[in-house]
Amino acid sequence: MSTVPDRVNVLVYSNLAEVRATIRTAVGRRPAPDTGRIDWIECASTADVQRELDEGDIDCAILDGEAQPTGGMGLARQFKFELDDCPPIVVLIARPQDGWLASWSLADAVIHTPIDPVESASVVAQQLRARHTGIPVVR
Repeated sequence: MSTVPDRVNVLVYSNLAEVRATIRTAVGRRPAPDTGRIDWIECASTADVQRELDEGDIDCAILDGEAQPTGGMGLARQFKFELDDCPPIVVLIARPQDGWLASWSLADAVIHTPIDPVESASVVAQQLRARHTGIPVVR
């Protein structure tokens, strides 16, 4: 049986500050009682995301699929292939039809827009549980 971490690091990437704020607000500081309290790491550029993931202290990453100039789905696929211990990646998608592209990107889960706080918190909590129980990433 694993223990609940006190704190977890969740990265949120979008070139738009309002999208990052909406995600942070929807997920909250603790998405479920059995997950740690979230320390949010905001990234507005792909260079910021790469630096944070390279440091290796991220428990979950939420990437905006509509971000400019580089979307979260392309980044998700890149990181799944490049990082040995890639954290769970959640992609924010604007249309249900984009689900196939999120699957192609090897994202572990998706959050749909408009962002629903219950769905968002549930998705992030599920990914944090998987990360801390040692469920392996399948490539």
